[in-house]
Amino acid sequence: MADPVSVLQAILGPKGWLSGTDAEPYQRDWLNRYGVAPLGVARPVSTAEVAAVVKACREAGVAVIPQGGNTGLCGGAVADRPNAVIVSLSRMTAIGEPDPESGSIAVDAGVVLATLHGALEPHGLMFPMHLGAEGSARIGGLIGTNAGGSQAFRYGMMQDLVLGLEVVTPDGAVWDGLRAVQKDNAGYQLRKLFCGSEGTLGIVTRAVLRLYPTPKQQASALLVMSDFAAAVSFGAYLRGEAGEFLAGLEFFSDVGLALALKHLPDLAYQLETRGDVYLLVELASGSPRVPLDEILNSALEWGMEQGLVVHGALANSGAQRAQFWRLREEQPEGQRLEGEQLKHDISVPPGAIARFIEAGAKICDDILSGVRINPFGHLGDGNIHYNLSPPEGRADFDGKAGEFAEALAALATEMGGSFAAEHGLGRAKIAMADRTRGVMERELMARLKAAFDPSDTMNPGVLVHSPE
Repeated sequence: MADPVSVLQAILGPKGWLSGTDAEPYQRDWLNRYGVAPLGVARPVSTAEVAAVVKACREAGVAVIPQGGNTGLCGGAVADRPNAVIVSLSRMTAIGEPDPESGSIAVDAGVVLATLHGALEPHGLMFPMHLGAEGSARIGGLIGTNAGGSQAFRYGMMQDLVLGLEVVTPDGAVWDGLRAVQKDNAGYQLRKLFCGSEGTLGIVTRAVLRLYPTPKQQASALLVMSDFAAAVSFGAYLRGEAGEFLAGLEFFSDVGLALALKHLPDLAYQLETRGDVYLLVELASGSPRVPLDEILNSALEWGMEQGLVVHGALANSGAQRAQFWRLREEQPEGQRLEGEQLKHDISVPPGAIARFIEAGAKICDDILSGVRINPFGHLGDGNIHYNLSPPEGRADFDGKAGEFAEALAALATEMGGSFAAEHGLGRAKIAMADRTRGVMERELMARLKAAFDPSDTMNPGVLVHSPE
């Protein structure tokens, strides 16, 4: 049999194949915890090239590792063995013309999320997926991990925003499911099956996405809350009071705010009062006739009367609104710049957020006294990014990372939640899934993987264990 590298070089040409030092930027995950040097990095420019690469790798017994922007936190987009090829979709970046009447657009899997946002602006349309890594995250990766983001409680996860898909299957065939319709009950919902599959069932090459009209007005407020329970209560009131106009409901703590302000000198906190808990609220409407400011002001007055809201300010300009959002969005960067950290991607029913944070704090302090806890996330859907920094004066967690992860996963499960809210399992959380989720659930996933990829060449060791 021909050398697989020679075959891939012939398929892709000199610009489409990287090896040696040229491949190094693709080899490690964002947290620099996973990844070994593969045979090389394939950078196809078309679905046909992706299919040819996958088929060649299958015939040679070489693992295929799909990679989008490589911004994941679970090690699912890098190789775990040298006999592997990373398939980067970074050169597949075509964006079709939006269809305003149907509310859809077809895009290549390598399109960067922020680029899509920019392309839609002149058309008065938006794709309602926003997250901290949108400047590098790519559509295929967002689909593969079923990304959530800050507006998931209103518009849904990525699987709710995908109308159709084109996928290269593990044998190198192409499934054309690029249908731009919301209702299609002609059998299994294959497009949703690939959402969240983390590249283990195939490689998404193109997608039809749902679009929405860009809001014509927004009203935003940054609030100091009396505690996390108050934030939960006020959030429930807002969902009833603002209804479909509620577009953002984000919470964070003063621990995270202090780290962001410490390490990002261009970041500004503009309220007169600091507190332990903050809530970022945003209302949006496609009609300029909806009195958003009045609705938000009325809600704030009620919150203050109830003792839930301590202090707050409404954004008086687009620039101030952007500053409010940066205070929330720079939480991960501030903590990263502080040093060693542990990230936990938790979800619980929204009403249980305060109870989880309180119980989690006790659990974590029992494991390592003085550990700094930075909970922040999406109040509307119960997603808590429960990130830890070592105690002041320490550079590490005394080897207790696994103990933290297991204890917090158990707490989330006990509360009817998940230890993998929107980051997926990757390589990092397979064993935890085996311990925490039911045997039948894990077995069904393994059966699906075996049915789609009996040779286990498509992202092996991700999401489910490879066969012995």
